[in-house]
Amino acid sequence: MNDSVRAVEGWVVVGLDNGGNANNATVVDSAGGFLVDGLLESPSRVKEGPVVAVEALAEAFDNVLTHTRVPRAAVRSVGLDTPGPASATGVISAKGSTNFVDPAWRGFDVRGALEERLGLPVVYNNDGNAAALYAHHVHFGLLGATRSSVSAIVGTGLGGGVIEAGRIVSGAAGMAGELGHVHIPMRGLLDGDQPIPSCNCGFEGDAESIASLTGIERNLLPYWLAQHPDHPLAAEASPATAAKLVRGLGEAGDPLARAIFEQQAMAIGRLFTIAANFTDPDAYFVGGGVVQASAEFGQWFLDRVRHHTQLRDEQRRVATFALVPDLDMAGARGAALAARQAVPRDTI
Repeated sequence: MNDSVRAVEGWVVVGLDNGGNANNATVVDSAGGFLVDGLLESPSRVKEGPVVAVEALAEAFDNVLTHTRVPRAAVRSVGLDTPGPASATGVISAKGSTNFVDPAWRGFDVRGALEERLGLPVVYNNDGNAAALYAHHVHFGLLGATRSSVSAIVGTGLGGGVIEAGRIVSGAAGMAGELGHVHIPMRGLLDGDQPIPSCNCGFEGDAESIASLTGIERNLLPYWLAQHPDHPLAAEASPATAAKLVRGLGEAGDPLARAIFEQQAMAIGRLFTIAANFTDPDAYFVGGGVVQASAEFGQWFLDRVRHHTQLRDEQRRVATFALVPDLDMAGARGAALAARQAVPRDTI
């Protein structure tokens, strides 16, 4: 065998995480081992439209096989995740999305297009669901198939996922796990004169309107700066720039930033309280930029989420709270795990 080709026992699946700027790729073998240790990124080119972007995904597929020296013939299927909203079968919303701004993306079947381009089965999930599956897999290991979990991923928006018996709950239209757009109680979360926050989706008072970078920029920071006009962030010309600086200030213990993150933790806690009474999961995971900060700050935030999650005594004794691990790689790895689950059992 050529030295440039790895000797593969059994088969593999490839995971592709499609983002606004980069694609990340990984490979999982038939035993469940990951063959890529860290990020393996390449440009996603999504702003150039779906035709260019699908070709970029195909290049990411080729690159990861070259990197791992795995022969193409060993690949059984491909897991793909993208930001939502999209259908369960990978058709981007007719209204578009934050990352897919080119009009040609609206109603585009990205899963089907990649499947046709590669000539291999493609299993689709949104990026929040993929990260949730990976967190579940890492936390529970071999017990994953007997456990359930809920994940909240705080980023530009608020993504997430619901895992039952080790598998993603996607729903009839693929919209299950859209935790950001669940309405949560605002009484006691907002200051007395703080306006009801609005979300880009058109809702008011949903979880994403508080617990997201967009929520900080659009709703939380303007209110808190109005209360503290002498705060250094008030001098920032761009609200978007100011919002991105809040995390660093929160790590440093700045009172205004900590007040913002306290409200975000309370919002996620109330979201998890709803989950506790709806799915009663074994574990609650929190991920995103807010917990990718210093270890101290990430743990502080998780502790505040736990504090604001109201569980019954019976639930508190069995439920765990944890951070989503390896978040930069969680999407690609979760997408690969979902594809591996879809491989016919007689192949394994």
